[in-house]
Amino acid sequence: MIFYLEDGTPFPPVNLANPDGLLCFGGELSTERLIEAYSSGIFPWADDPVLWFTPDPRMVIELEDWKPSKSLKRTFNKGLFTLTVDQHFKTVMTKCAVTRESTWISDIFLENYSKLHEMGIAHSFEVHYEGTLVGGLYGISLGSAFFGESMFHEKTDASKVAFMHLIKFLQFHKFTLLDCQINNSHLVRLGGIDISRPEYIKRLNCALESETRKTKWQGLAEDYLKSLA
Repeated sequence: MIFYLEDGTPFPPVNLANPDGLLCFGGELSTERLIEAYSSGIFPWADDPVLWFTPDPRMVIELEDWKPSKSLKRTFNKGLFTLTVDQHFKTVMTKCAVTRESTWISDIFLENYSKLHEMGIAHSFEVHYEGTLVGGLYGISLGSAFFGESMFHEKTDASKVAFMHLIKFLQFHKFTLLDCQINNSHLVRLGGIDISRPEYIKRLNCALESETRKTKWQGLAEDYLKSLA
């Protein structure tokens, strides 16, 4: 059974999702609803109507144990790319949409995630080559959890470097959970593992006990970027 979500009504329990992880549809894609969703282990795909998912299993990165492949480490350490945080959020999100054959990142997604960015809740990690933005990713942060949404690249390895950029930032600032949503081969190669939905919700609730860093992260990035030098 798939539930219809009316504006202002709470999400149904996540254990009522169908086997594909679809929990409900409908409702508004507002900043308030998005914060409620991510705090409950739910995320949206599509907007006409909005489809709300909570998959089981859930793909995550084990931040404490994560290590890059030898080839990624070499690429990251070459210094070919310049790294920034929260300097080009809307551009990163737009490029994540236009570089895909199909995308859920519509204008209403762009509008409301940009609002979350202004609130200090949505963030972008950017990779530049010779002054040009060539890769990046964006996501949501609540407590000590980061919920990865999408990434793009316009130069070989740029999205992988952006991914390592994100992980090293989260490790530096002692985040405890990196959510990758669903299993795919690319994320598996980058170190993603599946955990059960109950285990994910348990880890999420622990992460939400920490204070959310409601600010743009350029300042938080300064010491982290110095540590890479």
